[in-house]
Amino acid sequence: MKTNGVKLDERDLRIIEILQREGRLSKSELARRVNLSSTPCWERLRHLEDAGIIEGYEARVSLKAFGPLTQVVVTVELESHLPEEFARFEAAVQAHPEIYECDSLGGGIDYVMRVMARDLESYQAFMDRFLGSGLGIRRYFTYVVTKPVKHTPPPVTRIGGSG
Repeated sequence: MKTNGVKLDERDLRIIEILQREGRLSKSELARRVNLSSTPCWERLRHLEDAGIIEGYEARVSLKAFGPLTQVVVTVELESHLPEEFARFEAAVQAHPEIYECDSLGGGIDYVMRVMARDLESYQAFMDRFLGSGLGIRRYFTYVVTKPVKHTPPPVTRIGGSG
């Protein structure tokens, strides 16, 4: 498989798959799991990082540890579809940490965002400020998350053709 101009083999994909689930795994344990000695495994890992295939390492945080929180999925349709209007909206999204995910979509909806707030009242106060900032939002729909069902990393080994 080739990605970002870099040829990936089954071991590279296995390294990625393992690190997606266990980012704190020691290099020696990673090498053992992919059946390589430490130096070649480390070289592959560094190559994946240098090529931008592995962008970083993160901790999964339990939101329950922070007490009750409200997660909201918001779909947004803009009034205008001019590139500068998309850029202005996207810059506003970047400036608000309450919006922790946002994707541009094709079709009838322009964006889908995930927003975190202490409660629905806090969410609505945030949205009132956000909507009042003149971003050219035609309409938006709010969907309150009632329970998480599935949150996993993308299945790169399946995408890579091994599954």
